Amino acid sequence: MKKPMILIVDDSKPILCLLKVILGKKFDVFAAIDGFDAMSWLMEGNRPDLIISDLQMPNINGAELISYVSNSSYYDDVPVLVLSGAEDHEVRERCREMHIVAYVTKPFDPAELLEKIDTALHKKESTRKSSFTSL
Repeated sequence: MKKPMILIVDDSKPILCLLKVILGKKFDVFAAIDGFDAMSWLMEGNRPDLIISDLQMPNINGAELISYVSNSSYYDDVPVLVLSGAEDHEVRERCREMHIVAYVTKPFDPAELLEKIDTALHKKESTRKSSFTSL
């Protein structure tokens, strides 16, 4: 059985390495160093099952990446989870408005992150199956 593909976007190389180790056991993982790198990968026709993105990055930031994904008919059903050091209420509210499936603050608990990923992927699969059966 094919593992779900997760796109991780973070400008911190240690965070990317840590996430690749944690998630690589259960998922196929592509790591992008910023939103520009992620957009380039997406524009090559790659389609992840879930995106995990930091918000504060150089070049194209997380909010810009999320806006692109949510406004694209090809990626609009891909769940996005934010992993950020920002605990600001305004930032969380803005993420809620962008339809983020979960917001996890750094430093993070790997078990909590895996649980949120599993929940998001399960919801996506349930939605896909229910829309398929209603056709």
